[in-house]
Order: sequence, then C-alpha cells, then structure tokens
Amino acid sequence: MLKKIKKDLEKAGNKKQAKLLQRFFKTGPGEYGEGDIFLGIKVPVQRTICKAYYDLDLNSIQSLLSSKIHEERLCALFILIEKYKKCLPNCKGEDKIAKFYIRNVKAGRINNWDLIDLSAPNILGTYLLDKPRDILYKLAKSKNLWEKRVAIISTMAFIKIHDFKDAIKISEILLKDRQDLIHKAVGWVLREIGKKDEKVLLKFLDKHYKEMPRTMLRYSLEKLSEKKRKFFMKK
Repeated sequence: MLKKIKKDLEKAGNKKQAKLLQRFFKTGPGEYGEGDIFLGIKVPVQRTICKAYYDLDLNSIQSLLSSKIHEERLCALFILIEKYKKCLPNCKGEDKIAKFYIRNVKAGRINNWDLIDLSAPNILGTYLLDKPRDILYKLAKSKNLWEKRVAIISTMAFIKIHDFKDAIKISEILLKDRQDLIHKAVGWVLREIGKKDEKVLLKFLDKHYKEMPRTMLRYSLEKLSEKKRKFFMKK
C-alpha cells in the first residue's frame, strides 16, 4: 500500500507546478524550506489521493513523514488527521497518535508552515482541549522555528471554544521572536481571538502594540474597524 500511494502521488506530479512551489516555499540555500522536494501536486488533488489510504498503519505513515518529498509528508498528515478523528471521542488510540505527532514535530519532520497549519490544531490542539498544556510552552520556548509555530497554531483549537488563555500567554512568549513566520502565526491567532471576543484582543493590543513586530500587528488588526486599525498602527 505504501508503494502504491507513492506511485499515485508521483503520477499526479507536475514539473512546472513543482518549480513554482519550490520558490513559494523557500527551498533555496539558507531559506526556511531548504532542501525540500516538491512533486507539484495541488492540495485538493492530494486530499483526493489520500482518501483511498485512510487505513494506512502508523509505520507506513512514519515512512511518508520521513520522506524528503513535501507532498508525501503532507499526505501522511492528511491520513493521520483522519485516523485521529476516528479515535474521537474517548478512544485509546488518541494518546498514541498525539505522542506520535509530537515525536515527529521534535524530529523535524513536520517542518513547513502548511504542514503545521493543517495538522497542529486538528491533532495536538484537539488532544489538549481537556489536558494539561505544558508541552505547548516547551515548544514555544524552543529555538526551532517549526516547534514554535506548532505551539502557537495548536491554540487555534482552544480559540474555537472561546478558550483564549494559552493563546495569549504563548503570544506573549513569542512577542519578540525574530522569525517572520512566527510574526504571521501570532498575528493570525490574535486576529482569530478578536473575531471571537474583540475585548480580549484589544486588551492584548493596549498592552503590547508598541512592541509588536509590524507584520504581527497588521495581521492581528485585519478584522478591526478602520478607526481602530489606524490607532494601533500609529507608533
């Protein structure tokens, strides 16, 4: 089954699209996605291919996650998310999948923003809804870009149920981070908080807007009124 999914992905590849994706995901020397290989498959096509393999075992998923090919890792995560959904609610496999996910984050296999944004809220965030969230603070304080992004993006699962505490605390931890991809992620999370409860966002902005990186600030303000946006952008 593993050979077949790889063959199906390879068959769906497009060399022209692959070149575009290589540039878009910054795969050049010294860039954040250095060395990542793309087949050139659009996400909807990948989702369709993966549907036939939702019963793939964890060992095979691990093999895909260990690949240098971006689409194989993304497909592994599509399948892992579906396996996790089948575990809910109260399935014994929930812990196993969450721990499997964390191991692969720490091993550097979930290592681009699209991989994280797709999977972190749907697996780690959902898993932690009713559990201690210490792991997110450890990841937020990591020196690794992707571990930090997993920490903040996982809180999207909490925001959906109007639970903002950890998202705010982790945003404060990452406030002075130097990575643009973290600025965007934190700004995105803050914007989502504002959509649920504008007062919570405004309280954060009143306290921190003068020290926030401009990208983070702009992202966080996107859903506010023009008057409020202009006020906070003046600093």
